[in-house]
Amino acid sequence: MQRNFLPGTQIEIVNEFPRGQFKHILFDFDGTVSLLREGWQGIMGPVCVEMICGTHPPTPEIVREVEEMIDETTGIQTIFQMQRLVEMVRAHGLVPEDQIKDPAGYKQVYNDRLMVPVRERIARLRSGELTLEQATVKGALHFLKLLSQKEVAMYVFSGTDRDDVRNEAKEVGAAPYFQEIWGALPSVEEYSKEKVIRDIIAQHNLHGSEVLAIGDGPVELRNVKEHGGIALGIASDEQKGTGWDEHKRQRLLRAGADILVPDFAEAEQLVRYLFAE
Repeated sequence: MQRNFLPGTQIEIVNEFPRGQFKHILFDFDGTVSLLREGWQGIMGPVCVEMICGTHPPTPEIVREVEEMIDETTGIQTIFQMQRLVEMVRAHGLVPEDQIKDPAGYKQVYNDRLMVPVRERIARLRSGELTLEQATVKGALHFLKLLSQKEVAMYVFSGTDRDDVRNEAKEVGAAPYFQEIWGALPSVEEYSKEKVIRDIIAQHNLHGSEVLAIGDGPVELRNVKEHGGIALGIASDEQKGTGWDEHKRQRLLRAGADILVPDFAEAEQLVRYLFAE
């Protein structure tokens, strides 16, 4: 199928939409702005397989099932993914009932393993061994700076725990650009990306094209589309922090992305397009 790019750019226009009307912009954080958690799927996957199989050897079917679960839930709060894991553990029946953890227990196992490389990257960032540019998606900080010069309110709504995402936003130099940084809270009733979008639209009496969601996961894009907003998908190769990840691009297309970019290398052109300049 023919792809439609802005002339001379890698900015892919999927659907035309009313431009220049944005008042509130919601950012996912991991994989959209920050690369501190790059590779989290490679940690969550083995944790899930291990929890499902217990003392039994893993099967290709279980590995594939876990990969599909992670793929379709990218962007959602971790606790929801762990709720799915509990269901999968029970469905396969390889682990005795008295050894099955609750979602919070599985989340703790996953978080403990994930935070090892995250803390290591933060230490390298503080020591100067890792630069801010290496710790963020290409051009992300420049894009935030350009947007901060517009009359828009910017927020983070992340599936990562709130204290962690606030700390990591500070570490990569992104925190000052956001009016609010939301992340997962202990109670799933208190926070969800869908709830954030609904509340912002209601509080500010917004109409669809006044809200833009920017993310690399299908969850935030679907949530904003359901409320008539506009969705910008970031289909970046997280290992490199730049360039297209075609698998991610397909996932974001299915979620309803109106516009797609591999990263923010063309921040000026992207901002000019979004604001109809």
